[in-house]
Amino acid sequence: MNDPTLAFLDATDLANLVRRGEVTPGELLEATIERIERLNPKLNAVITRMDDLARAAARKPIDPNTPFPGVPFLIKDLVAEYAGTPIAEGSRYLAGHCVSPADSELVIRQKKAGLIIAGKTNTPEFGLIPTTEPALTGPTHNPWDTTRTPGGSSGGSAAAVAAGIVPMAHANDGGGSIRNPAACCGLFGLKPSRGRNPLGPDYGDAGSGLIAEHAVTRSVRDSAALLDATAGPAPGDPYWAPPKERPYVDEVGREPGQLRIAVSTKAFNLSEVHPECLAAVEATAKLCEELGHIVEWADPSFDEDGYQRAFAASWTAFASWAVRDWADRYGLTPSEDQFEPNTWRMYLSGERRSSGAYLRAVQDIQRVSRDVARFFESHDLTLTPTAAMPPVPLGYFESEGEGRATFLKHINEYSGFTSLANGTGQPAMSVPLYWTADDLPVGLHFMARYGAEDVLFRLAGQLEQARPWSRRRPGVAA
Repeated sequence: MNDPTLAFLDATDLANLVRRGEVTPGELLEATIERIERLNPKLNAVITRMDDLARAAARKPIDPNTPFPGVPFLIKDLVAEYAGTPIAEGSRYLAGHCVSPADSELVIRQKKAGLIIAGKTNTPEFGLIPTTEPALTGPTHNPWDTTRTPGGSSGGSAAAVAAGIVPMAHANDGGGSIRNPAACCGLFGLKPSRGRNPLGPDYGDAGSGLIAEHAVTRSVRDSAALLDATAGPAPGDPYWAPPKERPYVDEVGREPGQLRIAVSTKAFNLSEVHPECLAAVEATAKLCEELGHIVEWADPSFDEDGYQRAFAASWTAFASWAVRDWADRYGLTPSEDQFEPNTWRMYLSGERRSSGAYLRAVQDIQRVSRDVARFFESHDLTLTPTAAMPPVPLGYFESEGEGRATFLKHINEYSGFTSLANGTGQPAMSVPLYWTADDLPVGLHFMARYGAEDVLFRLAGQLEQARPWSRRRPGVAA
């Protein structure tokens, strides 16, 4: 099982091997543990080992009717909770204080799907920034170039999947945190529609609906099959996404029809887009035309400055909420020395904002959502870069001391595409269709109308067939 060919099979293929009796869940798990031990010193992707719990789960009888019987999996150390294990969310504030009393609903469903959870992956403090370099556990390194970021906030999960430690891993997304790491690590990353996956039992709609749960995967079909297994409302959820017409996994090979795709390289924050990212969009637009789709250069019209201000207000409120939520749950008292400087500033900013100002920000985001939704009455999808730049060097988002102004500048330069889907609640995906001259992956970002994951999966399956990426291997993978 140390054969690198097996290590880079997707979860669907591994599940089929288990069903046929060609490999056992225990053998798959031991291979994952071996790769963690060998590769994690170079990557720092896995920050909590769960070997004993995983081995106990792997010894249980498998149910061959589950989608992923005995397939190893990792969960991000953010939002998702596994009973009896520590959770720190990348923060010294929580480290050593918090042990999950129960599984979150998403983890319950992941287990029911047959997955064996082998550990937890690294994340920036509370998932607040687009890189994975927490002071608590140190930086995660990109397997394609260990001097560069794997993205954030699901960078630990993305690095682990890209390096072949597991075929897919849990991720969540409040401003691009599934799609950005997928882009940085050459993976497929889908952010589902608002309410598609549950956040319970502790959360109803974290960040007023900005947060979505799912995964980063090596293949499109794995993402679809996992979403089939986990999607759907739990009792008491505040809202849920429209029901699907058929299983998502059946959409992957289904003809997408002729789609109307609006292409743009204009970041809504007006950041300059790197030439390699521009080239990636142009090449992908041409590919979509060759596949028979209607491609035109256009983008939604909305109050871009107002959206940026409203999203920033909601994001600092999210930071304040995260600190307060954990304080209430575990009797903690926040103090500046327990947090990274940027997190503390965001927390204070959220604390200073009135409840009325916060609700006004939510209202402004909802107004933009209506403007963007109208655009999708005449278009099926938008196509943009996932990020304005290829993976940047570790340390690029340094925020301490005099670096604060540079931090804000770099955040603005790097982003400008993904957070719109969080505000609107629409599904979006990053597809690994382009590599730079230096062999760094660049993600292409597609957004669909609310509830239209089926359209994304159909197109993604077509693109995967036209420009397959599964044979590419990063340097840290052997």
